Amino acid sequence: MTGPAVRVDTAGPVPPYEQIRAQLAALIATGQLAEGERLPTVRQLATGLGLAPGTVARAYRELETAKLIYTRRGAGTRVAALPSEPLPPDPAQLDRLARDFTSAARALGADTEAILTAVRKALE
Repeated sequence: MTGPAVRVDTAGPVPPYEQIRAQLAALIATGQLAEGERLPTVRQLATGLGLAPGTVARAYRELETAKLIYTRRGAGTRVAALPSEPLPPDPAQLDRLARDFTSAARALGADTEAILTAVRKALE
């Protein structure tokens, strides 16, 4: 992976695996990571980020489930071709993201109305 670096805030409210997954998904969706580009091994990325390999492995599994990356023995983990039509969102993943956002917003002291206002504004 020669593209932009992935960063993880271990003190933040979003789990590290989700930070990795979201950043890599965004890099792939925007073309900053090109089809066929090789990603670091789980062990390499985990070492570079100071995380357990299982954390990176979970992020990679979720990216594989979303068909954004694929792993082949001997060829490593690579960026998959983007589908011609967007895939429908994974309801479980959306629920997880909503819970993570809500928890983080509540930790900042936001009430329900402030959270809903922020979401509406982000959707505009």
